[in-house]
Amino acid sequence: MSGVNGLHHVTAMATQAQRNLDFYAGVLGMRLVKRSVNQDDPGTYHLFYADAEGRPGTDLTFFPWENLAAPRKGTGMAVEVQLAVPHGSLEFWATRLQRYGVRVGEVEVRFGERALPFQDPDGLEVALVETGPRPFTPWEGSTIPEDKQIMGLHGARLWERELYPTAQFLSQALGFVSAGQEKGWNRFVVNGGGSGNFLDIKELPNLPQGRWGRGSIHHLAWRVEDTAHEMAVRARIEAAGMRATPQIDRFWFKSVYFNEPGGALFELATDGPGFAVDEDPAHLGEKLVLPPWLEPARPRIEARLPELRLPTPEVWS
Repeated sequence: MSGVNGLHHVTAMATQAQRNLDFYAGVLGMRLVKRSVNQDDPGTYHLFYADAEGRPGTDLTFFPWENLAAPRKGTGMAVEVQLAVPHGSLEFWATRLQRYGVRVGEVEVRFGERALPFQDPDGLEVALVETGPRPFTPWEGSTIPEDKQIMGLHGARLWERELYPTAQFLSQALGFVSAGQEKGWNRFVVNGGGSGNFLDIKELPNLPQGRWGRGSIHHLAWRVEDTAHEMAVRARIEAAGMRATPQIDRFWFKSVYFNEPGGALFELATDGPGFAVDEDPAHLGEKLVLPPWLEPARPRIEARLPELRLPTPEVWS
């Protein structure tokens, strides 16, 4: 059985849910494909942004907890999420982000690709990276022209105190291979490499262990095809000496969670059944949806959640 098939989703931590929605759906023009709750803390939203179909590998999600403390950026944490954009679009994006008061960094070249780093309103480190065509369905309701839209997750960056234990684990358990080094970053690829199929790691032996807070990446989720694939990879994780949870039903996919040797939280997530299993694809994300086991608690859950308004394209275009 093969290793993982690249990134499934990345989940980060925010504070104000409406501000998060305004930024990712309004400024960045991603589609809110699922408006649900954190199943382990149902008084908190879980917001999912992706391409028009909500396909695996395009999905950036958030837990907005109002009173999050500042993080301690350190080792054992994912420190940046990279989003794929079409070639030639970074100048458009730099102008747009600056228009909305976002401080952007200088354009960088990373492993031969142009990248524009910036921080979201909660301080999450994000980079838009130009890349070639990849599986992606543009969203006609986006505030962004179709030829400039974010196409999905490109990659992620991780800080580690020691590179070797994590590198060995990625190889043995998840099927990654080394793909070179640049400016202190070590690239590991899976499923042939390319957009959505890599992880960059920097070894920083003198830094303390990181701590979650506002603007932190909570976990990286890796794609598996189905339960059989997930259980096979889970067995490899445990054979490599790391504990993994039993399979957990998240309704739209099934999950297994584990820490890699440096401490970062990872997840395996199945490709199906997908976000259209309980909503009309034309109306994804327009209302609060709950998995069946939380439905009886809907009145209590709704009473605890702040009201959300979808951004209107004419305001954000």
